[in-house]
Amino acid sequence: MSTSVVLAILVTSLATFSSRLLGVISSEGIKETSKLFRYFNCLAYSTLAALIARTIIFPVGVMSDASYLSRLIVVLFCLFIFFISKRNFVYPTVISAIMMTLLSNYL
Repeated sequence: MSTSVVLAILVTSLATFSSRLLGVISSEGIKETSKLFRYFNCLAYSTLAALIARTIIFPVGVMSDASYLSRLIVVLFCLFIFFISKRNFVYPTVISAIMMTLLSNYL
């Protein structure tokens, strides 16, 4: 392994963990009901929604072979599971992987 790769891993790890440390330190003063917390919560959800939409509309790799219909079915079903499971991300994630595998063979 070359020195530049090791240096890149160390620098990116330092940047990642330092930002997380600063987030933990600064989060003690923020209440969950404050407007600032709600703003960042909405920002996180909107970023996640944009990434999911980009992945579904403009897929890369193996997922580009799946039809739009199968992608739409998986998204709608996983949204249903997400709200039924009281906004738990684990169930829709597992179900979407299974459904995409099965539906890509049939649709």
